[in-house]
Amino acid sequence: QVQLVESGGDLVQPGGSLRLSCAASGFTLDYYAVAWFRQAPGKEREGVSCISSGDDIPNYKDSVKGRFTISRDTSKNTVYLQMNGLKHEDTAVYYCLTVLDPLCTAYLPDVEFASWGQGTQVTVSS
Repeated sequence: QVQLVESGGDLVQPGGSLRLSCAASGFTLDYYAVAWFRQAPGKEREGVSCISSGDDIPNYKDSVKGRFTISRDTSKNTVYLQMNGLKHEDTAVYYCLTVLDPLCTAYLPDVEFASWGQGTQVTVSS
C-alpha cells in the first residue's frame, strides 16, 4: 500500500526550529518529486517546498525561502523539512505528497498516486 506519513510537528517558540519527516512505504520515494504543503486554520492548503526527482533540486516558496531546507534520505525512504527561524505565521498542519511535476515547477499533488495523510501539527507560539 502506497503511503506517506508525516511526523515531527510540535509547539515551538518564535525563532525556534523543527525538523519534519515524511516517511514513505509501499514505493521508492527516490523516483518521485515530493512537496511539503501546509494548511493554517481558515486558509487553503499551500505548497511551501518541493524536491525534484533525480537531481534532488530544492524549490521554496518566498514565504519560507532562507529559513526552510528540504532534503531526501534515500536509505530511509524519507524526505525531511528542516524549519529554522519559525514565525507565528508558520503555524499550520504540514503534509507531504508526491507531485506530478518531476522538476517542481508546479506543486500539483498527485492524489491519484497517494492520499493525503494525517499531517503533523506545527504551532509557533510564545
